Amino acid sequence: MGQGIPGMGMMSSSMMGMHGNMMGSGGVDLKEPVDLETAKELVNDYLKTSGMEGISLAELMEFDTHFYVETREDQSGKYAHEFILDKRTGSLSPEMGPNMMWNVKYGHMGGMMGAGATSGKPMVSAENAVKLANEFLVRESTRETAAEPHEFYGYYTLHTLKDGKIAGMLSVNSATGQVWYHTWHGQFINMESADGHAHQEA
Repeated sequence: MGQGIPGMGMMSSSMMGMHGNMMGSGGVDLKEPVDLETAKELVNDYLKTSGMEGISLAELMEFDTHFYVETREDQSGKYAHEFILDKRTGSLSPEMGPNMMWNVKYGHMGGMMGAGATSGKPMVSAENAVKLANEFLVRESTRETAAEPHEFYGYYTLHTLKDGKIAGMLSVNSATGQVWYHTWHGQFINMESADGHAHQEA
C-alpha cells in the first residue's frame, strides 16, 4: 500500500474557486476573533440553514488561526465533513486535502464515484489505519503517535499526539492506505466534542 504526503498541487485553483467561503463575512475581518462558543453557533446555524438534514456537529478543534470542524451523520454515526472556520472572518469552508479529494460521498470526487463507493467494508480497517499512521509518523521522525481514527467515507482522520498531548492530524485512505498529514493547522489550543468532552493545550 502506497504511503506519503500528496503534494498540494492536487488542489487546483478551479477547485478552490468551487469550494470557497460558504458562509460568514466574505473575508472582512470581524471586530473580535471568533471564540469556541461563537464557532459552535456559526457551524450549527450553517447546518440548519444549508439543508443538511441528519448531519450534526461532532467535534470542534481550535488552532491559532482557525477552527477545524467535523460533522457526523445522525443515523449511521459515520463522520461526514471536515470544515475550516476562519477566526478572523467567521467564514466556513470545506477543508482542503482528504476531505475534498478522498471523501467519496460528500467530497469533490463524491459525485464521480457512484453510489457503490459509499457502501461495503473499507479495505483498510480502523486498526490497520492506526498502524499505517504510526509507521508513517516513525518514518517522518515526528515523535508523534496516532490516536483513535474517525471514519469518513473513503478515509480515516486521526489526531496525532506528542507526549500524550494533541499535536496535529493526519488522514489514511481506506482503499489504498495512503497517508496525508494535515500540515496547515498550526498550534493546537482547545477542543470540544459533541458529547461535551473538552481537551485544552497544557
